[in-house]
Amino acid sequence: MVQLLIAAAILSGLLYVSIRGVADAAVEQTQDGIMAAAATAISEQLREVDGEIEADIPYSAFSMLGSNGEDRVFYRILVDGVTLTGYDDLPLPEGDVTMLVPSHYTRPFRDTEVRIAAVQQTILSGGRPAQVMVLVAQTRLGQASIAAFLANQAAALGLGFFVVAALLALLAAGIGLRPLGELAAAVGRRGPQDLRPFDRSVPSELAPFVTAFNGFVARLSAALSRTETFIAEAAHHVRTPLATVRTEAEIALRLSNDDQTRASLRNVIRAVEESSRSASQLLDHATVAYRSDRRSETELDLTALAREVSHGLTPTADLKDLTLKLSLPDRPVTTVGDALMLECALRNLIDNAIKYSTPDGEIEIGLVAAGSWARIIVSDRGRGLSDDAAETLTRRFQRGSNVDDVIGSGLGLTIVAEVAKAHGGNLNITNREGGGTCAQLSVRLR
Repeated sequence: MVQLLIAAAILSGLLYVSIRGVADAAVEQTQDGIMAAAATAISEQLREVDGEIEADIPYSAFSMLGSNGEDRVFYRILVDGVTLTGYDDLPLPEGDVTMLVPSHYTRPFRDTEVRIAAVQQTILSGGRPAQVMVLVAQTRLGQASIAAFLANQAAALGLGFFVVAALLALLAAGIGLRPLGELAAAVGRRGPQDLRPFDRSVPSELAPFVTAFNGFVARLSAALSRTETFIAEAAHHVRTPLATVRTEAEIALRLSNDDQTRASLRNVIRAVEESSRSASQLLDHATVAYRSDRRSETELDLTALAREVSHGLTPTADLKDLTLKLSLPDRPVTTVGDALMLECALRNLIDNAIKYSTPDGEIEIGLVAAGSWARIIVSDRGRGLSDDAAETLTRRFQRGSNVDDVIGSGLGLTIVAEVAKAHGGNLNITNREGGGTCAQLSVRLR
């Protein structure tokens, strides 16, 4: 649109320049014709009297030139190159003047510029031919004034056309782009899970775009579906063998009476547990990344969720002789969010506390509702935070400098932070007095 207006403005400027040039040429041609007529009228009144040429300048010759009061008129009559009358410093033409054919030229004269018409003819004087030249000159103020008037009129007309054209262009652009704006608004109102094809009626000019858009949506939907299927299958194929190994090792542990064998089996169970935890975190991170923009928001009870996740991690805590102490409200604490993502966040938060706690310790899991926020608080008496800034621990594969001897993927807190961000909440991690870490996951209440 801006380019069109600029082009229209340039064309309007060119139109003004062109009309000014045409007006100058037309006015000059008209002035030349009048001066030529005046010079011819004067030449026709030249007569021989007593062997000498006399000039009887008719009034009509100058009256036609004096119609414009702004201009001054000059004349000069020469006989055989000698000035007979008039302004003897009025410039002569540079070349020869054709008999009875006026010659026109522009010269500076005194304090201004004049346009001159020259007419030459032969008159008998004293029985011999004499060459008579008549010069009629006029200043160009009137010519410039008339040309400027015509050009300004044309400019005003062109400006009017430009304004009308601009308004019509804006109106046409608004009407033409309205369907595109409606299409953009309709797509913008869709939720992250709405991948339906666009089936509204659109002008024929937008039909190719809508077809391409629907094709893109179909491909995106298929790609997301394949990603979801892959995550589910990967979770199944990774967790199932590890669960089988752990089950067999636990059975062997119960059946064995040899202390050394039991110690080895415990190490196997712990290694399997760490491997399962790392695999679960990798899959949880992929799930959270996939669902962040496609959340399936439902109403859920954070109290029940915290109790359920804690119960599921109790066997893991038992392996390190850790106690999960719950401090949950007696009433439901309701929020709206993606249940799977919040479950992943809470599971990784508690699992992180289990991983870095010393054996025979206690992990406190609390839930506090205050104002419009709910805070899930997980506190342990583990190693606490190192000198690293707490916010750096939420980066992918970032771990504290004081836990190098513990197997981990560096994704647990990343998952929690991404879930909190997706739900408009936040994650806050601090050291506890007396040792350990306190992690608070805050989400908005319903």
